[in-house]
Amino acid sequence: MSSTSAGIVTGLTTAALITVGVLAYQASASVPVGLGTSHRSGEPAAATSKAPRDTGHPTALPAGSGKGERVVYSVDDDRVWLVRKDNRVRRTFKVTAGTVDPLPGSYSVTSRSNSVTGTDGIPVEHVVRFTSVDSVTIGFSAAVDGSAPENDPTAKTGGIRESRQDGNAMWDFATIGQRVVVIR
Repeated sequence: MSSTSAGIVTGLTTAALITVGVLAYQASASVPVGLGTSHRSGEPAAATSKAPRDTGHPTALPAGSGKGERVVYSVDDDRVWLVRKDNRVRRTFKVTAGTVDPLPGSYSVTSRSNSVTGTDGIPVEHVVRFTSVDSVTIGFSAAVDGSAPENDPTAKTGGIRESRQDGNAMWDFATIGQRVVVIR
């Protein structure tokens, strides 16, 4: 009889651990943007002046954008670089920024959503959020219809719109906790 009780307890414990794991995963995928630590402590912020550029190669990764695996986003150039651990660029692409820019610095991806409606009312996919500025969520996304936003300068929007192909690459690369370096 005691071996049957032990089997039941083991089964219930296993089921409880699996349930907790699934719930933890679901919670991490839907963390409200304001709850994550947006600026990594212990890491220096990126310089507030414009990072040096290779004028002969405008799409080259700017010097001073950090080391190791990361997403680099230039608010002045509206360009993103997906950088591998060996500091080689995996992909670079142009984006269309919202009306609110994040401050230069080092952040982490805090939440992701497979599909939502953007602040402009357009369905977007592969949303990768990394900070907020004055209650405006900042993150990358791709419009399902492939359109770029037509920014209303009076509206505060933090969506950084990319093409669907670039959005797929960002989604695969920038998981929860991935470092995002914002430069000028």
